[in-house]
Amino acid sequence: MNRINLIALGVRDIRKSLNFYKEIGFEASVVGDEEKPVIVFFKNEGSRLELFPLEELAKDINVENPPALSTGGFPGFTLAYNGKSAAEVDDIFKKVKDVGAHVVKHPQPLSWGGYGGYFVDPDGYYWEVAYGADWQFDENNMLMI
Repeated sequence: MNRINLIALGVRDIRKSLNFYKEIGFEASVVGDEEKPVIVFFKNEGSRLELFPLEELAKDINVENPPALSTGGFPGFTLAYNGKSAAEVDDIFKKVKDVGAHVVKHPQPLSWGGYGGYFVDPDGYYWEVAYGADWQFDENNMLMI
């Protein structure tokens, strides 16, 4: 087991989250219809991102005793987009601010020599958008580590 195929985000308002992600550039494949989506899969490069109603995701884990839902705060993980230039990072932050994302760390030079910042999506998931001058990407636009 050495890959992640799908990252499912439990969301409180799937339509609102669908619109947010579409507005910042994700291409969606909706199960159901756009007005009443059941599940959303995004056709992004690399690992796939999925939106799933939060309470239903908890029930999917255990229908009889679902895990307690988070009441907010830092969930203990971040999602990341690795840009190919500082200008690309700035462009993404402009786009996410335009659609109402909360920027928690504006793009800036970072201690390790890169450039980036963080924003929070409508459900409180933290996204890092960063660029590193030495980064290389494979033919699928995945960061080579």
